[in-house]
Amino acid sequence: MDEREHPWGVYIHIPFCKSKCFYCDFPSYAGRESFMADYVSALVREIERVGALRVEEAGTPATIYIGGGTPSVLPQELLETLLTAVRRIFLEADFPQGERARERAEAGTVEYTMECNPGTVDMEMLKLCRLQGVNRLSFGVQSFDDRMLRRLGRIHTGLEAMRSAHLARIAGFDNISMDLMYGLPEETVDDFRHDLQAMVELSPEHISVYGLQLEMGTAFYKMQENGKLKLPDEETVEAMYDLLVDFLPAKGYGRYEISSFAKAGRESRHNLSYWRDAEYLGLGAAAHSYLGDRRYENTHDILAYIEGIREGESIRRLEEDVTEKAHKEEFCFLALRTTEGIEKAAFARTFGEKLTDVYAGAIADLKKKELLEETETHVRLTPLGMKYGNMAFEAFLL
Repeated sequence: MDEREHPWGVYIHIPFCKSKCFYCDFPSYAGRESFMADYVSALVREIERVGALRVEEAGTPATIYIGGGTPSVLPQELLETLLTAVRRIFLEADFPQGERARERAEAGTVEYTMECNPGTVDMEMLKLCRLQGVNRLSFGVQSFDDRMLRRLGRIHTGLEAMRSAHLARIAGFDNISMDLMYGLPEETVDDFRHDLQAMVELSPEHISVYGLQLEMGTAFYKMQENGKLKLPDEETVEAMYDLLVDFLPAKGYGRYEISSFAKAGRESRHNLSYWRDAEYLGLGAAAHSYLGDRRYENTHDILAYIEGIREGESIRRLEEDVTEKAHKEEFCFLALRTTEGIEKAAFARTFGEKLTDVYAGAIADLKKKELLEETETHVRLTPLGMKYGNMAFEAFLL
């Protein structure tokens, strides 16, 4: 089998942070440094067992993504242990296509991303990543304004974010992604414009921009409940959104997904694989997998994960079959996140039915509301539909 016919991805979760950001509801924890060595040991075992089996079955992954949490917070010796295992299992595996796999990795055709916090990188760490095959970095900048960063609970400064990007270039990285947020406490449109300008001056290949969401269980959610969070009003947030979708394309960053912009050819292949219904293997505590018609999630508990791997017990906590109904819904609203939209032929190949038959009512209604447009080959959101995406997504729930 040619692995390129059925591309799949790997996600590896590092659940450690120096401190918990006030908006974050991801499965990540501060103050758990004492678990790091045992966690990496367990993670390497899972990579060697589960990852190697997947490679034997499906060939080399098209994308690898190490996220968190903060992967770059790991001590260098532990990071090297992890990256060595990833390279050995996923990039240099000894199976029938192994030689081609090595060639693909060396040519950069396996997109291999690691998330970094600007306050946790140095040249030695960046060189290690390059040596081990990482060819793409994703920096969680969020803002270049030190006032905003303090309000978010971030540990870095705007200057450190800029310095980290420059260090990455010196280390040889030519594919860098950076994240921004807007709608932050007391933020103005001019504040956000400054952040956008500072971002493009660094010239990353990829930019993701997210509006602040108040998630239950976060520090911001509690502050909002207690009346202690001063957020911009809806009109201001909408003005920030309008600025964003005009500003970045004018600077050479094409929008290819609701929250993502990239220079030509530098779209995140890993994220696109999610939107295009590709399979992925999740490794580590709280990681999700989607393989065939099955989804499962590993335990969030770091200690339970470590002990489960050590004892050879199951670490899966949620496991379910993906019904055809759920598959159709997810296929559609994930594809609609992209500017390309839903490919009619791909829907027909996957489900044996025409998209325009299954969703005739939804398509007609959303076109009437000017949220959706249809071509001979695709159905996709209009710019207005991108702005009010949730309304469109709900229409594709059967």
